[in-house]
Amino acid sequence: MISGSGGGPVSDGTEFTAEGVAVVLREACEAAGLNATGAELLRLGSNAVYRLASLPIIVRIARDPNVLPEMERVVAVARWLRTVDFPATRVLTEIAQPVVVRGLVVTFWESVQEREEYATVGELADLLRRLHWLEEPESLGLPYFDPMAKLSASLHGLGAVPEEDRSFLEERAARLAKEYDRLDFVLPFGMIHGDANIGNVLRHRDGHAVLIDLDGFALAPREWDLILTALYYDRYGWHTEEEYAEFVHRYGFDLMNWPGYETLADLRELMMVVWLGHQVATSDRSAEEFTRRMGALRAGGSRKDWQPF
Repeated sequence: MISGSGGGPVSDGTEFTAEGVAVVLREACEAAGLNATGAELLRLGSNAVYRLASLPIIVRIARDPNVLPEMERVVAVARWLRTVDFPATRVLTEIAQPVVVRGLVVTFWESVQEREEYATVGELADLLRRLHWLEEPESLGLPYFDPMAKLSASLHGLGAVPEEDRSFLEERAARLAKEYDRLDFVLPFGMIHGDANIGNVLRHRDGHAVLIDLDGFALAPREWDLILTALYYDRYGWHTEEEYAEFVHRYGFDLMNWPGYETLADLRELMMVVWLGHQVATSDRSAEEFTRRMGALRAGGSRKDWQPF
């Protein structure tokens, strides 16, 4: 999903702001033989994402300077998906990448189309069903996905929220860790997208649906790729009943009928709230939404007024 915006220092002292990453964009494009003049900044969050004006190319600049190994794997995943003709975002093959500029990792991608148009929930189900049938080559070196480890690391760096909120989140995480360990997954273990939701499925300019944001590819229970669509419908009301029914029909499995659904939903929801907590110091909108979500978690209240990010 779209991340909250904000700034922060990167490895060489450059600020991760529109002005700071513009310098990185220009130097990266010069090194790749591309023209950055008139590039449009689409978003500034976990990545700065630009669309070039001169060519149908997307440039992504990672905020975290330590993601070079991860981005090397993402590029490898994208190249492999092309070889099996899977409809996913395409990395530019004529450029050796990723590249590192001023300590930041930069990648270049084919633009899906001139504007952002999301595909349907049903098409997301089709893509996930097809993806989950693929057998990835060992050469990709996909990691095993451990949501508790990821959550623990995120909580550890949560310094901008009140202490009482951080303690509440840590206690909730500890309880969910015990519940997660007892889950009996029923779908086959294997390759997942890792952040499968409607925000990561775009309409290509030729009309077909394309899976984007390949950063989270990993090996894990396939239930993880279904949880966000269920959450968006069940708790937040971001999908209609008809949309969710179409998703279930086309994928072939209703996660909400699985006994472990509530635990997985609570865990994924907690990770969303903690992620938002990292944005509160740099975004008033994020701070307001974090307060709203913390209130709902503490009171066990409705999530229907939560806003998507």
